[in-house]
Amino acid sequence: MHNVTLALQASWKVLLASIVLGAGLPVLFGLGIRSLAWGAGGEAEVHETGVTGPRPRPFGTVLGWVLFAIVLYAVFCGIFFIVATGLGDKVSFSHVIPMTTSK
Repeated sequence: MHNVTLALQASWKVLLASIVLGAGLPVLFGLGIRSLAWGAGGEAEVHETGVTGPRPRPFGTVLGWVLFAIVLYAVFCGIFFIVATGLGDKVSFSHVIPMTTSK
């Protein structure tokens, strides 16, 4: 019975990681695109002559770039982890920047 409990605990961790990394990063990327569009103030429609569109919002642009930075950081950490473990090193995420140590 102890093996079943361990298997369920491991399955839960894998499910959580797949939801965060498999669906979470594309959602953040999509929100970044949406924030940039909101920040630019544009619309996907043509206005009549003399009618102005929505005004630009700098906060949306900044939020979009922050979301893109988070996605790029996650991709960098994933590639770094794969390369480092392939070379036989151990990866530590105890700081913001991942570090490697020899095994």
